[in-house]
Amino acid sequence: MTKRLFFILLLVASGIQAQTRLGYQTPPEPIRQLADASMPPWVWTTQSGEHMILLYRDTYKSIEELSQPELRLAGLRINPKTNIGSRTTFYKNLKVKSPDAREPRQVSGLPGTPRLSNFRLSPDETQLALTHTGPEGVELWVVELASAKARRLSAGPLNANMGNPIQWFKDSGSLLVKMLPGDRQPLVDRAEKVPEGPTVSTNDGKKAQNRTYQDLIKNPDDAFNFEQLARSELHRVGLDGNSKLWKEAALYRGLNFSPDGSYLLAVTVEKPFSYLVPYTRFPSRTAIYTREGQEVTTLLEVPLIEDLPKGFMAVREGMREIGWRHDKPAALVYVEALDGGDPAREVPFRDAVYTLDAPFKGPGTLLVQVQNRFDAIYWSDGDWAVVTDYWFNTRNTKSYRFDPANPGKTPALLSDRNYQDRYSDPGEWAMTRNRFGEEVLARDRNGHAFLLGEGFSEDGQVPFVDRVNLQTLEKQRIYQSRIPGKMETLLEYEPLEDRLLTRIESPSEYPNYYEKSLVRRKGPMQLTFFENPYASLAQVHKEVITYPREDGLELSGTLYLPAGYDPASGEKLPMVLWAYPREYKDKNSASQNTSNPNEFTYPSWGSPIYWVTRGYAVLDGAAFPIIGEGDEEPNDSFRTQLVANARAAIDAVDAMGHIDRNRVAVGGHSYGAFMVANLLSHSDLFAAGIARSGAYNRTLTPFGFQREERNYWEAPEVYYNMSPFMHADKMKTPLLLIHGEADNNSGTYPMQSERYFNALKGLGATVRLVMLPKESHGYRARESILHMLWEQDQWLEAHLKPETPQQDPLPGPVEDR
Repeated sequence: MTKRLFFILLLVASGIQAQTRLGYQTPPEPIRQLADASMPPWVWTTQSGEHMILLYRDTYKSIEELSQPELRLAGLRINPKTNIGSRTTFYKNLKVKSPDAREPRQVSGLPGTPRLSNFRLSPDETQLALTHTGPEGVELWVVELASAKARRLSAGPLNANMGNPIQWFKDSGSLLVKMLPGDRQPLVDRAEKVPEGPTVSTNDGKKAQNRTYQDLIKNPDDAFNFEQLARSELHRVGLDGNSKLWKEAALYRGLNFSPDGSYLLAVTVEKPFSYLVPYTRFPSRTAIYTREGQEVTTLLEVPLIEDLPKGFMAVREGMREIGWRHDKPAALVYVEALDGGDPAREVPFRDAVYTLDAPFKGPGTLLVQVQNRFDAIYWSDGDWAVVTDYWFNTRNTKSYRFDPANPGKTPALLSDRNYQDRYSDPGEWAMTRNRFGEEVLARDRNGHAFLLGEGFSEDGQVPFVDRVNLQTLEKQRIYQSRIPGKMETLLEYEPLEDRLLTRIESPSEYPNYYEKSLVRRKGPMQLTFFENPYASLAQVHKEVITYPREDGLELSGTLYLPAGYDPASGEKLPMVLWAYPREYKDKNSASQNTSNPNEFTYPSWGSPIYWVTRGYAVLDGAAFPIIGEGDEEPNDSFRTQLVANARAAIDAVDAMGHIDRNRVAVGGHSYGAFMVANLLSHSDLFAAGIARSGAYNRTLTPFGFQREERNYWEAPEVYYNMSPFMHADKMKTPLLLIHGEADNNSGTYPMQSERYFNALKGLGATVRLVMLPKESHGYRARESILHMLWEQDQWLEAHLKPETPQQDPLPGPVEDR
């Protein structure tokens, strides 16, 4: 073990340096046309159903946009010039539509080159507040929905560096806005500053086992810059544009008005900051203010959170999950752990939920206790509420009905299930807005509540609506979706108006919105009329296939075959298999099929579907379950199950007569990339691999990764066996590595791909490393994505179609550092 570790360290430190300059490339035309297709808008429907808001954006950012100034501090990525998240998704246009109109109305009065974000609907649903980011900063705008007219309320400058800077006052007549403070100091440019001393971190003996977070504060100058960028003043801005200081500057993390608008719950970030965790775990102060800005009480002060107990279900002690009850004008609800926040401690109940009325002092009143860790509460304007819990280690979730008017009583159990068991999923509660504008259970005149379910089963997918009697807990199915050749998604149900909002699609029909009635049996009425932007995929063959693993486990995947391909011809196609491993604690959940063949065929930026236009069979979303039942953890047999999953998928499509099993490539992103590297190292099933933005050396993530709770020192063999880096000498298959240079995902920092490439190169493997400038864990720039598609296409053509002449031979590595 010592000699092996020495060899690995020597390999990491060495490596021949070589670089090739290569400009951004574009893929073949069939792929480029699909990638460049304009997306229909994102649709937002008001609770009343009176307005549909259509938000339009470009499919991608540009590399110029990603090259704007960026500071990475405390888990945030900030543009210090404009004072908004540097990776914010901006919308370029806005339209408003009424349900009975076929065409939407263009919103007038928008800025010349709109860059819209931070949308907030007013409590009365008549106004939409939003921000526009110009060259110099963030402005406050508002759209009157009835007239579809926009106007600027304030040039700001707003501070959108730490969340949405906008909150509506409950009268819908003014807004609470985070503005840049007048006393902000200039930022420190560390590159130009002479250091005043070293950066020092200490520990007093406590265990602080944290994930490998990125974009953290690294030194006192970072801490200073974070404070300056995160500080905001709170201003009250009227719909007439008048602005008045409401509260002095602080690091406001969360702002939330009580349902009646009489109080504000405010969470601020406090010092000391940390070099180990992001700002969400810095010290914080939770205080309550009146609507006029007068402090009522300091409710909670939380110290720095660096040393939680071990485990995914660990939480801090004391009040947490503090918020407002939706069924009361101004009453708080919060949670406290009954196990000290330590999952290893055995107790009959893990969490207790309390309520606290004004003036918000003293201990709260116990509402309900739950056996697992608290998840959510669904309030109601009636006599009941629903609380849910969950526990990762057993994948268990429970839901309970309780009566808030009779606190502390044993709740009635509504469901007790494995949350990975999709076949037993009872659905999501239909919600509506009450008189305070808060979300509560949607109930009919008889007090019934409603569940909207996806409806997966062994026989396929049949979405449903169940009516639930909260008094007797009896259920009655009042709707099942059975539209031949189409897939329906149930979005919202308003029982008092008998209005069901749905989305209907097919493999070649883009999803459109419809309105139905369940009691009157009226409809459906089509609300949107979006056309399919991917017409070239309309004739592609698509089917969901099921097949057994060698141990009998039932697996599935979605198979695409090129348009015009005739299986009877005897032609054997090359195939791209794309997958992502998922951990399970039971075989039943792992074997369930949740793919719908009638789902619209959507080639997102990272999809493998593009290659069906290039003559490949594509098996997308192939099931790769990793199961550990009982005391066994899934990762104890990770490699064995990984190879079994891959072999079963290839065997299944090969048995159908579609593919040449000697010309199969495997691809994946993130944990899927980790999967690819392991498969190529420990099997001979594939002719090539594509691994994007992965992690390959698990000793660099020593306090857990993905769903692994054990640290490296508790399970060193698991970390070693699962790390492709440790087995680089076994790589005999060509591997394409792609990674964003600015990856911010925990554990998948760019060094993972760089070091793995150096190891493979040093050992003589066929490997190519492509580092995409400015890109994070998911890629955003059009130039990057088109180049990524070109790289993947060149790689597949070179290694799966060796008989095809290459017009553009692959040059050397884009970057090898």
